[in-house]
Amino acid sequence: MRNQQTRAAAALKSRLRPLYSAVFLQSFLLWLPVEKLFMNQIGFTPVSVGVMAAAYAAVTPLLEVPSGVLADRWSRRGVLILSAGALLLASLVGGLSRSVPTYIVSAMILGVYFALYSGVSESVVYDLVLEVTGTGEAYPRYVGRVRLLEGAALVISSLVGGWLAGLLGSRMTYFIALPFAVLAMVAYARFREPRLFRAGVREPLRAHLALTFRTITGRDVVLPIVILGALTAMLAQVIYEFGPLWLVAVAAPAVVFGPYWAGLMSTLGLGGLIAGRVRLDRPVVAVGFVSLLILASALLSLQTSLAVVIPAQIVVALLLAVAGVHVSALLHDAIPSAIRAGVASGMSTISWIAFLPFALGFGWLTGAFGTDASGWLITGIAVIVGSLLIRLSLRRPRNSDLSLPTHSPERQPA
Repeated sequence: MRNQQTRAAAALKSRLRPLYSAVFLQSFLLWLPVEKLFMNQIGFTPVSVGVMAAAYAAVTPLLEVPSGVLADRWSRRGVLILSAGALLLASLVGGLSRSVPTYIVSAMILGVYFALYSGVSESVVYDLVLEVTGTGEAYPRYVGRVRLLEGAALVISSLVGGWLAGLLGSRMTYFIALPFAVLAMVAYARFREPRLFRAGVREPLRAHLALTFRTITGRDVVLPIVILGALTAMLAQVIYEFGPLWLVAVAAPAVVFGPYWAGLMSTLGLGGLIAGRVRLDRPVVAVGFVSLLILASALLSLQTSLAVVIPAQIVVALLLAVAGVHVSALLHDAIPSAIRAGVASGMSTISWIAFLPFALGFGWLTGAFGTDASGWLITGIAVIVGSLLIRLSLRRPRNSDLSLPTHSPERQPA
């Protein structure tokens, strides 16, 4: 038994290696730490930042579920290659932008990237773990490693990007990032995707879409997980998108943005690394976790010093990263492989739909009253997320409650 587990682990690591490489390269975004600085240079205001965020938030939900269904019916590897291509184009258009409207176009292309990547990346990891080991129990560990690589790439690229922006200007960071997206496409092409989603009888497209929709909206077990996952992702996006405005508000020097963004991005990797060790299925742990989340988010309104605000943002982002992995594991345990990417993308769609009006309101409130006022919106969402986390910890479903009828087998021998 031990030898069989060792062989399965070795096979899993070998097959995941190209995916790991692609994820790292695709996350090497040199322009990300100085994006708000660059946007300020070409004429953005807090209100237009909200408009820009709402623009790509409007594009993403339109493509989330179609891209997930495409991945379920065609190829998850192919959709991931397309995602890297969308990122390449977004970076190019962003670097060429000299006005607010042009940059908003690049942001909308970035929304296409988000739609193609989000639910598909998690689904391919879960299916590969399930295909090789016969169970999804190891999923949090391996998806945590994916998050760790994403975070490591973002941290390194944040430090390098901040340095390059000071040396060559923020615009050049967009162009220097282009080869990394090309290399990510090559790495994805070398990845051998799992075949579980192609097992069994292929249903007509209309039946496939109907099953995906019913799974998201029609089950007592899945729906609370979907709502929690959507709000967790939305709140994390708010921190990443609007967090730098706290620095802009106090006229922080450009050199601060690189380390700040590196710290913020490190939470993705660290959160993925520790997520499997934080037992959010236990009510006592969930209550302590939620209390820390609410306290850290409240500090964004109660304090203006960067010495307090930056650590508070990092703590909020870290806790949301941990919660995101936990919710992802619950969701994938509850759905069959044949519709996995579609349902996961559906959850992401809901988060983007919620983010769109929230981004507009947050941008307006920040422009009118400052970050100390808009920060309370973050605290309010944190309270809702915390309440749902505690609720799920109190009524954690049994494995038998999570089964869904499906024509495709969920387990294959290693």
